[in-house]
Amino acid sequence: MSAIPNAVPRLTSLSACAGCAAKLRPDLLGELLAGLPKVKSKAALVGFDTSDDAAVYQLTKDLAVVETVDFFPPVLDDPYAYGQIAAANAMSDVWAMGGKALFALNLVAFPKELPVSMLKAILAGGADKATEAGIPILGGHSVQSPEPKYGMAVTGVVHPKKILTNAGGKAGDVLLLTKPVGTGIATTALKRGLASSALVKRVTAQMAALNQAAGEVFAGGAFPVHALTDVTGFGLLGHCLEVARGAKLKVTLELERVPLLPEIAALAEQGVVPGGTKANLAHAQRWVRFPEGLPEPIRHVLADAQTNGGLLAAVPEKAVPRALRALEKKGVEAWAIGWISKGKAGVEVV
Repeated sequence: MSAIPNAVPRLTSLSACAGCAAKLRPDLLGELLAGLPKVKSKAALVGFDTSDDAAVYQLTKDLAVVETVDFFPPVLDDPYAYGQIAAANAMSDVWAMGGKALFALNLVAFPKELPVSMLKAILAGGADKATEAGIPILGGHSVQSPEPKYGMAVTGVVHPKKILTNAGGKAGDVLLLTKPVGTGIATTALKRGLASSALVKRVTAQMAALNQAAGEVFAGGAFPVHALTDVTGFGLLGHCLEVARGAKLKVTLELERVPLLPEIAALAEQGVVPGGTKANLAHAQRWVRFPEGLPEPIRHVLADAQTNGGLLAAVPEKAVPRALRALEKKGVEAWAIGWISKGKAGVEVV
């Protein structure tokens, strides 16, 4: 933990939204992207049209660049932990494409009223996560801003024929998830002073955990992976919806199998729900079929805006045992939470 003077305001008190819950609403983002010109370059293998995790641009027959950028306001009051989480979240998009991260650039917005020691702690957290991932930070950009923000632009590489997108799911695939959901609700509880110390510790560790090991397993070729994405600001429902639309198939989620962080359901029942999560549900529920009478708090949990959530993979059913063994061998816990089948593109919760 960082030694910051007591008179300095809590980091979370300076942010209107926490972490990935600060993303633009899905409907607004869709409207904005629809107004941009379509990409016509044959070298642009993955762009914004599929709402994927990163851009991919082919350089040679055997090499493509994976490029991503991600930054957000504080999710925690500890500046060092905030730096760790923002960096881990930014790097995740490269692994979610089946790529290998090469280097990063820092992105910083910081209030002039806050002590430089706080920014140093944020940058130290990011640097330590980059070191853990085995990549250097080679530069960056900073601006003054009344609301602190931190993140990274991350560059990676992938073989053009080994890209893992969110759009390749096939009927019969099982969906595997590598982290419990609920970080948006947990950080909102922290911001309001309602989170237990145990929950704060748990959610901090989870958000700071790299998705590198899981990404390397899914990209390793030991078993087929038809689609891959990470669960972040649009929530589990939103990212499942992207998988369904990309495959033009139906995604079924088994509610009982979706792993939750401790205390999350109870907090949701108390109305401890971030605005980003509410916006996610309002957007996604038009294409989601819920069980009759499913309480709104549970719907909010499924739509909860995640910060550095787990990887969501579509794997053939017969390959699931191999996938789970390979993940466990690398210290990654995973849950089979649903499947893909023929049907209208959308999500059904059972």
